[in-house]
Amino acid sequence: MDTIVIVLAVAVVLLALVMIAALVIVMRRTGVVAPSGPSPEQLAEVKAEVNEELERARREAEEIRTKAERDAGEILKKSETFAESAALMRKEVEEESRILKTELKELRSDLERRENRLAEREQRLDEEARRQTERARKLAETETELADRREELERVAERRQEILERVAGLTAEQAKSELVKEIENQAKREAALIVREIEGEARKEGEKRACKIVTLAVQRVATEQTAESVVSVLHLPGDEMKGRIIGREGRNIRAFESTTGVNLIIDDTPEAVLLSCFDPVRRETARLTLEKLVLDGRIHPQRIEEAYERSKAEVRDLCVRAGEDALVELGITEMHPELVTLLGQLRYRTSYGQNVLKHLIESAHIAGIMASELRLDRDLVKRCALLHDIGKALTHEVEGSHAMIGAEIARRYGEHEDVVHAIEAHHNEVEVKTVEAVLTQAADAISGSRPGARRESLEAYVKRLERLEEIAQSYDGVDKVFAMQAGREIRVMVRPENVDDIQAQVIARDVAKQVEEELTYPGQIRITVVRESRATEFAR
Repeated sequence: MDTIVIVLAVAVVLLALVMIAALVIVMRRTGVVAPSGPSPEQLAEVKAEVNEELERARREAEEIRTKAERDAGEILKKSETFAESAALMRKEVEEESRILKTELKELRSDLERRENRLAEREQRLDEEARRQTERARKLAETETELADRREELERVAERRQEILERVAGLTAEQAKSELVKEIENQAKREAALIVREIEGEARKEGEKRACKIVTLAVQRVATEQTAESVVSVLHLPGDEMKGRIIGREGRNIRAFESTTGVNLIIDDTPEAVLLSCFDPVRRETARLTLEKLVLDGRIHPQRIEEAYERSKAEVRDLCVRAGEDALVELGITEMHPELVTLLGQLRYRTSYGQNVLKHLIESAHIAGIMASELRLDRDLVKRCALLHDIGKALTHEVEGSHAMIGAEIARRYGEHEDVVHAIEAHHNEVEVKTVEAVLTQAADAISGSRPGARRESLEAYVKRLERLEEIAQSYDGVDKVFAMQAGREIRVMVRPENVDDIQAQVIARDVAKQVEEELTYPGQIRITVVRESRATEFAR
């Protein structure tokens, strides 16, 4: 309201100033006023001008008043808003003050409770300390009493020992020594009897369980076997195809043999040609190549190379698929892709007419069954048996026995050390150290020796074994010769009185050299010369 009053006063002052200004303007326009006074026209003009100035001043005053009222209303609104904000702030401050007072009161109460608990705890600790002190005093008294009793017992024991020594005529050390010897001899006799009984029972139980496990494994595994050789036969739609295969002046057959590395035999056999190669994968690739060429009908060197590349890729895929199928059949996972490919290549490899991949699968099944019976790691044993002949996939490319080659391959591709050892030891080329290696040997022997597994010519097989025994028997000092493991090992027993250790080594080397020169056999043959001397006496 004070602001409105001030604004109205300012408006009145402005109105007065406007009127004075109007009079001054009139006087300037009319000049000096005559003593007789202004004329009516002049007065009318002045009155009109004054009225106009008054009206203008009134309007301006009205505008100023309206603006002042609006400003005053805004100021009132702002003051009310400020008052409300101040009230809210006052309430918030009061609420916070109340909360702080409440928290302070709670903290004070909590502090008082803690102080009370601490006081109670100190009181309990003081009581416990007094009890501990009393207990320590009683323990000290008890220890003193026990020490006195111990000294008294020692004196009594000494007197008793002196009495016993006088009665027995022996010192304590002598009596103790004789008693110990008697007890030791008795314990040795009883231990020897127990050991003999345990060994006999263990031997009987072991033989029984071994027979049961092997019989069960053989009965549960029955896989078919196919006999293959180093020759593949491809049937032709007609004999005129032979001429197209040979080509002009033998151009096509030379290109085929050069590209595939396989000998192509074309003879008088009607509507058939033979492919001969020691490498089974290469022979299968060549067979597929020739089959594609015969179906296409266009045979020339360029087409031979194209068909060979396609067949090689197809055989590679077949090998990978065969390896994966074997893993799926056995339930084995996480194997390196290169090992899977090598397993698949064994699909085309045979040993004594037995397919190597099927032999590995069968061995893995047998080893898994025996591991389950013995409560061993079934998956690990199956893995050992599956990979034990993996080196046969590379025996034509890498020198050495397939066991050592396979162990190196398995180690290179991250297989477990037990698997590597089982591979390298399955033909006893290294000392067998694990149960898994023993089971791998047993599974390999069962799969290879069971009836119908291998279809070698019986006559050739018997002749080779007889010749091996004859070669070893022909040396001086040899007592007995045993051909073992289907002719892969020869045990030569020599007479120790006629052959010393150096001569035994010479006999082993000479037998191995003669076998290499005279016989043809797959893999390798191990010659072991055994020289044993025994000393026997009889107590009568």
